[in-house]
Amino acid sequence: MTLRDGAPVRLAVSTVIFALRPDHAGHPVLWTPLVRRTREPQRGLWALPGGWLPPNEALEAAAARTLRSTTGLAPNYLEQLYTFGEVDRSPDERVVSVVYWALVQSDEAAQATVGPNVRWVPADTMPELAFDHNRIVEYALWRLRTKVEYAELAHAFLGATFTLAELREVYEIVLQRRLDPANFRRTMLASGRLLETGERASGAPHRPPKIYRYETTTAAAQTREPFMRERPAS
Repeated sequence: MTLRDGAPVRLAVSTVIFALRPDHAGHPVLWTPLVRRTREPQRGLWALPGGWLPPNEALEAAAARTLRSTTGLAPNYLEQLYTFGEVDRSPDERVVSVVYWALVQSDEAAQATVGPNVRWVPADTMPELAFDHNRIVEYALWRLRTKVEYAELAHAFLGATFTLAELREVYEIVLQRRLDPANFRRTMLASGRLLETGERASGAPHRPPKIYRYETTTAAAQTREPFMRERPAS
């Protein structure tokens, strides 16, 4: 596949990573790691982790490899997001980027590579990025906030087990709005997607809250209904 002037179309992979980390005021928000471009075009600008797709490497393997080499991360949740291929998205050549998105837990994010060419930025306050990467991050945020109502994404931020309060906090951060605790509890328990582990969280001043995990084997866990949306209080 070539351009009209004979220049080849190059394939690349990039990844948008989301993690919950505290902001400067100590409140958890969504963060995304960026890497500084060290060569032209747009040298010095920040960009999403990524690189060229070798002819003998699978897409997901290339995305995972570039993440490890630039940020040191190896997320468990890595999913193809979208393909961006506008003709003018790169100034020097036609580049088609297959973009993945990844969700990582806070403790894993804390182990990521940092330095002069890698930094974490709040996902909703991106600086000017190289190429069309601002648009890619905006699309990934929209996709995350849409999909969280239909799929069990929150556990990618929390781990296998969690309390309802921890789960609600993830939804509030992702959706950027407060959720009524009683309604949230009622909705989640009625969804049939949570199972009690029989354990309780330690360190609570009063009655320790129950610990849950996602149900992944029942038909209810496969439904596409937006199970998270709050129901009116009865």
